Amino acid sequence: MRFIIVSGMSGAGKSTALNMLEDLGFFCVENLPVILLAHFGEMAADRQIDVNEIAVGVDIRNGDMLNSLSSQLEILQELGIVYEIVFLDADEKTLVKRYKETRRNHPLSRGERVEAGIARERELVSFIRKQADFIIDTSSLLTRELKKEIEMICSGEAQYGNFIITVLSFGFKNGIPADADLVFDVRFLPNPYYETELRPLTGMDLPIQKYVMENGDGRAFVDKMTDLMEFLIPRYMDEGKNSLVIAIGCTGGRHRSVTITNALCDSLRKLPYSVRAEHRDIEKDRRIKGSLTL
Repeated sequence: MRFIIVSGMSGAGKSTALNMLEDLGFFCVENLPVILLAHFGEMAADRQIDVNEIAVGVDIRNGDMLNSLSSQLEILQELGIVYEIVFLDADEKTLVKRYKETRRNHPLSRGERVEAGIARERELVSFIRKQADFIIDTSSLLTRELKKEIEMICSGEAQYGNFIITVLSFGFKNGIPADADLVFDVRFLPNPYYETELRPLTGMDLPIQKYVMENGDGRAFVDKMTDLMEFLIPRYMDEGKNSLVIAIGCTGGRHRSVTITNALCDSLRKLPYSVRAEHRDIEKDRRIKGSLTL
């Protein structure tokens, strides 16, 4: 039997994750009273519930009952029921934005600002986060990317961890990304901008990719970056880090950085982590007037 407990911050996507698990064939129960968790698990183990895959949502809406979660988990262990905890998180800025967009009140705001409720909740659920088997930071995840994370967890891949790598291309003239953990400058590579026929294209186009990767040290840079990440990431994980933003910059963020970002993502996907690419500035210098691209 697969028994997954879904928890996390309000607004981080717990309900969406449960819906995705249901689509994958799990029997899902949202906001189960914590004091019933062990009993529910025992019923499932005794086949009183005829399902093999179960997902249970547990969150701050339990109120004071949430304090009994640790004892309920101990009972599950005593019963020989193996469980996994998936914790969904997001940064404060993202959570506030989501609450503003939906015009909903945070369950712990108590008439105060949303930020106050988020701070209280983060403190109250911190013990669950520490026990989590998988931590998914949804701050910048698209729905399809969250679905991929859930599918990876459900796939049972032994090496899958809770570490998410975002490789982000950008242009230095537009500023360094504020959320970058590591910043690399690829302006040492040949610049397609100075080739008239290549200038209108981006790093998403094959001619640009060939130009950047086959001239100069593009391929060598990606290989060395992959070796560096293979060395660094386990050490970051040992320190409790669960995500990494690698920013790759060139002058405008359209050619070299985009190409290197995509190539690095392809290489890093050979490692047992979740990897995704983002291109912040790829369209910023593109101006369309009539049918002319400048």
